[in-house]
Amino acid sequence: MPSHRRHHSPIVRLAKLVWRSLNWVRTAVLNVLTLIILIAVLLAIFGSRGPELPEQAPLLVSPSGILVDQLSYTSPSARLLSFGNEGPAETVVWELVDTIDRAAQDSRVSALLLQLDNLQGGGLSKLQEVGQALERFRAQGKPIIALADSYSQEQYFLASYADEIHMNELGALFLTGFGLYRNYYKDVLDKLAVNFHIFKVGDYKDFVEPYVRNEMSSASREHNRQWLEALWQEYTEQVEKQRQLEPGTLTRFINDMSEHLLATQGDTAQLAVQHGLVDRASSRRELTQALIERFGAAPDNPEKPLYMELADYKGKRVWPPVEKQSGNIALIVASGTIMDGHHPEGSIGSESLSELIRQVRQDESLQALVLRIDSGGGSAFASEVIRQELEQVREAGKTVVVSMGSLAASGGYWMAMGADEVWATPTTLTGSIGVFGLFPTLEHSLEKLGIHTDGIGTTDLAGAMRVDKSMPEEAVQVMQLSVEHIYNRFLRVVAKNRESDPSEIHKVAQGRVWTGLAAHELGLVDKIGYLNDAIASAAQRAGLEDYSVKLIERELTPQEQLVRELFGADADALWQSKITQWLGLDKGLLAQISSNLPEPLALLLREKIHTTYALCLECSAFK
Repeated sequence: MPSHRRHHSPIVRLAKLVWRSLNWVRTAVLNVLTLIILIAVLLAIFGSRGPELPEQAPLLVSPSGILVDQLSYTSPSARLLSFGNEGPAETVVWELVDTIDRAAQDSRVSALLLQLDNLQGGGLSKLQEVGQALERFRAQGKPIIALADSYSQEQYFLASYADEIHMNELGALFLTGFGLYRNYYKDVLDKLAVNFHIFKVGDYKDFVEPYVRNEMSSASREHNRQWLEALWQEYTEQVEKQRQLEPGTLTRFINDMSEHLLATQGDTAQLAVQHGLVDRASSRRELTQALIERFGAAPDNPEKPLYMELADYKGKRVWPPVEKQSGNIALIVASGTIMDGHHPEGSIGSESLSELIRQVRQDESLQALVLRIDSGGGSAFASEVIRQELEQVREAGKTVVVSMGSLAASGGYWMAMGADEVWATPTTLTGSIGVFGLFPTLEHSLEKLGIHTDGIGTTDLAGAMRVDKSMPEEAVQVMQLSVEHIYNRFLRVVAKNRESDPSEIHKVAQGRVWTGLAAHELGLVDKIGYLNDAIASAAQRAGLEDYSVKLIERELTPQEQLVRELFGADADALWQSKITQWLGLDKGLLAQISSNLPEPLALLLREKIHTTYALCLECSAFK
């Protein structure tokens, strides 16, 4: 029989070619990633241990990104694909504080070079916590020198704790004061015919205002001005005290900025020097030479000042900021928006956090729990679930102490009511005791497109929560009554913990935000202090004279564990500074989009639209 050759159409041949090309690309990418991991492993195993530390030298400390209480979760693959070369996006506050405190007691460290160019902020409360550590360092008779080309408002706050502040001769000091501004969507929602149904309790619970107004209400303006001015007063008093300036100097400096710049012909660096805000403005070359003259030159480079890199310094000793294998005080960090279910670091999942709290309750070696809260709130249901878990720890005979970070407002404050004792920093934003719910319907939007909704139901509430039809009046009443019930529950929870009456708590509630100092005066918190103060108090309450701290964290996946084992505590920095440099990657588009979303839209995308919230919008925005 004659043989027959199968002839494929051009489309089939093209499809096969495309498929083979995709397979080749996939194989090549996997091979490259495998090679990168292999190189990283070899570097970790056979790489040098770093240079020997000098007998005495300054320590260079360069906090990077945002100051946080807990690093946001990033998987190894996402870290590889989403980070650029700009350094770590986050710096953990208590690790930075521990570094400075250890260096203060180390005879090898003669001074601290505080390099602030890469610090992006993190809130006044966290800056104060680092500032306290800088004060303890100076108390040992060791100088601190602040360095930056220019200073943002938050960078300058930390710099004010230094003995000397240096900046570039072409740099600037950006002081503006504190403000709270946000977008309001009423007009655009009207144009789109989106009907937002709002349910809330509390005259000052202004999270929902952007959906129903075009400007800030008088009530919102009143209570936001109160805490903004309190924070600004704390900022200016601290800086003016450190720099030995007359009270009111900073505010006058800002308000008369244009007049001052006329006198220096627009030279912002000289302006800062003339007003005593900065000690010296010079070129990088001049600054380098000044540091060499003061501390000497590096042994391998006569044009580089002598100092110890933080990574080398930490690598030369056992360096656990807190013990992870043993300890009789547990430390759990709860940072981010509170949501139902399981969520990784950077958010607070009701189930995720509850599992960690149960570990503490079931571990007989632990006598106390310190919960560090840094949250503007979120789901009311999730907040109550977590609070009840804390109560069970107390019922098991163990001490529970809460340490508030920058935020412990609304749902964050609700969680704290499960503790024996509550600590806040002077500038913590807390309170915001109020509840709201919101639900949009699109019936008018769809009508404009010629889409109509109709049907039948067996009850008045059938189909009530559909977004494509009007919400029945019965459903509106049900939702409002539900929100009022949750608010009353919130009041009772607070009143029980604070040994007060719900009617008295209502007077300072209604969604109003308070600073830590104001909350202490009102009896909403017990003590003013920082994380170390809360830990010491927990030890005292538990009757512990000698104690250690055990950090309770989510168990790492095998991939995450491999990265930690290979690269240690600085794994994130290594992935960013080495591997992403090899690939030449920059931050991914999705990461940029998500980071730029307005908080209301981001929250509604993350959570169910009909969830009842105990959330402080202005707190989260100001953080």
